[in-house]
Amino acid sequence: MASVKISAVAGAAVLLSLNAAGAADLPLAPPPMPIPQEYSGWYLRGDIGFSNQQVKSIDNANYHGASITGVNVNNKSFDAAPFFGLGVGYQFNSWLRFDATGEYRANANFHGSDIITNTSYGLPSWESNTFTASKSEWLVMANAYVDLGTWWCVTPFIGAGIGASYNRISNFQDHSTSLQYYGPSIGYATGVGAAFGADTGKWNLAWALHAGLAYKVTPNFTVELAYRYLNLGDGLAGDLYTYTGGNSYYNPTEFKTITSQDLKLGLRWMLQPPEPVYQAPLIRKG
Repeated sequence: MASVKISAVAGAAVLLSLNAAGAADLPLAPPPMPIPQEYSGWYLRGDIGFSNQQVKSIDNANYHGASITGVNVNNKSFDAAPFFGLGVGYQFNSWLRFDATGEYRANANFHGSDIITNTSYGLPSWESNTFTASKSEWLVMANAYVDLGTWWCVTPFIGAGIGASYNRISNFQDHSTSLQYYGPSIGYATGVGAAFGADTGKWNLAWALHAGLAYKVTPNFTVELAYRYLNLGDGLAGDLYTYTGGNSYYNPTEFKTITSQDLKLGLRWMLQPPEPVYQAPLIRKG
């Protein structure tokens, strides 16, 4: 009986030694996979750029007189102008972010001209006007963006925004030349004139569409190059007066549907530290 017990103990010892040797020969288990983390948080932004602005139409009471037979606006263009803005935003995850921005858009010079045809004593007459002015804006916007994926630190994105724009028209001048028929006793006579509009501004609904590329320089710092289509609403110049202060009726010039195709450079800075770097757990052998 004692020999049976000794044999059983010896067999168990042999099995334990074989299991231990086999375990030593097995490869180490792979470390656990890191848990994916969404990168979210608050950020600050700044933007600079240049505008390329257009106006759909201009209007004035002089275009709607009873004797007017035709109006041809043959020029209505703005020069390019710089703008700059600041904002704060929140990145919800790797593909969705929102921000609110405030922007000053510097003076863009306006150049316009028209030819007005009218009848006087049954015969045609003409008046040509040349306009100059400056326009600036204060713009506040709420924007949403969708990031479309990242390749080699470059992220294309699209977005849209809505807000308000204070459009200010200043230094408006109207210089005119006319050929007017004054009846059989006088006939045709030429004339020149000048009128000036007071500086004025108005708030309008504004909206925008965005598209661009973002390059992540560091985990906290991103540079953007973007295109923006911006609708600024309307603008209104002050009532026109002659150089002597005369004005026989209310006739401000209205700028209808001002738009801009902007090219801008933006900087974004995340306010919280970058994501922690995953470290594999330490595993000892033996």
